[in-house]
Amino acid sequence: MFVRSDDKQSRLPRRRADASRLRSHNATLLLNLIWREDQASRADLARLSGLSRSTVSGIVTQLIGSGLVLESHVAPSNGGRPPIALRTADERFHLVGVELGASHITVARTDLRGRILETEHVDHPVQDDPDGAIEAMGTLVEKVIAAAPCVVAIGLAVPSPLDPKRPGRLSERILPAWAGWRPAELLGSRTGLPVFMDNDANLGALAEHWWGAGQGVGELAYLKLGTGVGAGLIIDGEIYRGAFGIAGEIGHTAIDPNGPLCRCGLPGCLEAMVGAQSLVARAEETLEHEVSDLADLLGAAEAGDVGAQALVADAGRYLGIAVANLINLVNPGMVVLGGRLPSAGELLFGPLRDAMQARALSTSWESAEVRSSLLGREAVALGAATLVLQAALADPTLFSQARTIPQSS
Repeated sequence: MFVRSDDKQSRLPRRRADASRLRSHNATLLLNLIWREDQASRADLARLSGLSRSTVSGIVTQLIGSGLVLESHVAPSNGGRPPIALRTADERFHLVGVELGASHITVARTDLRGRILETEHVDHPVQDDPDGAIEAMGTLVEKVIAAAPCVVAIGLAVPSPLDPKRPGRLSERILPAWAGWRPAELLGSRTGLPVFMDNDANLGALAEHWWGAGQGVGELAYLKLGTGVGAGLIIDGEIYRGAFGIAGEIGHTAIDPNGPLCRCGLPGCLEAMVGAQSLVARAEETLEHEVSDLADLLGAAEAGDVGAQALVADAGRYLGIAVANLINLVNPGMVVLGGRLPSAGELLFGPLRDAMQARALSTSWESAEVRSSLLGREAVALGAATLVLQAALADPTLFSQARTIPQSS
């Protein structure tokens, strides 16, 4: 008898742990339902979750007590006592997204619905000046969070593949000046906030999937066209990173094996053909007027400069080859082009579609929609903030640990 009694006692901690995990799981489930449905009653939650009404009521009481869920307007009644609608405290909890681009830094603060509340942007030679970039990034983040009531965490988008075997570090081959630097760790130390880091194209894809052109599209490819070129892949609604974290490095696939050397050391990469620096360099060589950046080149093309239009058309053809390869391999339902280059419109998209049609399987190019991003230059920063939202909905303790920002009088 005593042995059996001891066995029962030894099982109590495990039972308590199991019960605690179950409560946590149920609370996470209900929080996600409240966020997804936006206005849901307790009865709605019981029906959608399969949990008992008493369990739902107890968890909702806790969520309201934490300030994470609010009771909203009284929903229409079908007879009997009118139900009270519940919603997440979208305006109280803020998220910060940072895009650390190759030549700029963009910071955005959003609410829990992806609404951008404040942005800051600065041009900076990020790829060559990590010390200055870290300082500028920290300054912009501090400026953006100063007016926030409560900040959950920071998402950081970086122009580099991330190797899970070397967490926190950027690719030394792509960004040699950043060897040994850990930007997420440094930003977290400065702000006292958790920092989640991912590749910039991945986060552009996430933003388009949650808030932009790709809403409801389960298989999506997002091409970020800037100084570098990368692809973010959404497969079955989730970011696909590959076995070693480098899926989507379309900028370093060969378009012309006899083409110019890319900064990665390989010849004829897509980035070397359509990256902003490469296009500007070719414009300086071939055009009679000065071209200082991609905006100058696109402006000249729009104004009717034949040479500038030819360069944009070439970029479209190279992109078409890359997109054809992409849709043959991955078969996405949509390909979204982000960055400044797609603003060239049909000067770019016409040659792109022609090249894609000439090289892709008919079933691929007929079904895949190719379009520009709807989210503007904040797309990647918004995606970085969405990375935080995704993490917090999966682990609501991030909300309970959110940092309240002292407001100046």
